[in-house]
Amino acid sequence: MARYTGPVCRLCRREGMKLFLKGEKCVTKCTFDKRSSPPGMHQQRRRKVSDFALQLREKQKARRIYGVLERQMRITFDRAAETSGATGDQLMVELESRLDNAVYRSGFAKSRSQARQLVSHAHVTVNGRVTKTPSFSISAGDLIAIAEKSRASAYFKDMLAWAKTQARPAWLEVDPDAFSAKVTSPPQRGQIEAPVDTQLIVEHYSR
Repeated sequence: MARYTGPVCRLCRREGMKLFLKGEKCVTKCTFDKRSSPPGMHQQRRRKVSDFALQLREKQKARRIYGVLERQMRITFDRAAETSGATGDQLMVELESRLDNAVYRSGFAKSRSQARQLVSHAHVTVNGRVTKTPSFSISAGDLIAIAEKSRASAYFKDMLAWAKTQARPAWLEVDPDAFSAKVTSPPQRGQIEAPVDTQLIVEHYSR
């Protein structure tokens, strides 16, 4: 499975904001506050930013927050465009409905990349069946749980205390002691806190 393996803090610097890609470390060991300038060789001068550059940056920001590659992002956008409603809002709902994101939102992982690894390594079940596809789209009524055989591991014993302290979106009903989370309703755009201007992403893909 293709994935980004470079320095994560570089992505935050490129987008000019903290994307919280490393979970707890983004609070305790973040270097962005000390060095927030864009990576690479660059001159300290003002440049006029084109409309295309603004659109590209918003699309890249959304990609990096949810940890998807360009091809996955394009497929997700095309699926959102075929759904009734505002395309930008539907795009965010599609991204928020990914299984790895649901595991992260439930508090069973400290970052989306960690959640993606848990799913890929068969630690997560959906409605009682192991699901190893991080992009699997969850629906209302689905029950997400940590596989029975995985719960005794040191990782999940430590993660239990973490899960109990995390705020969760209204569309998830989590029972940390049972290592489970029920999807009570589809995510709504107003419940998604990702700082992304979806209109710019729509304009980018509509060029």
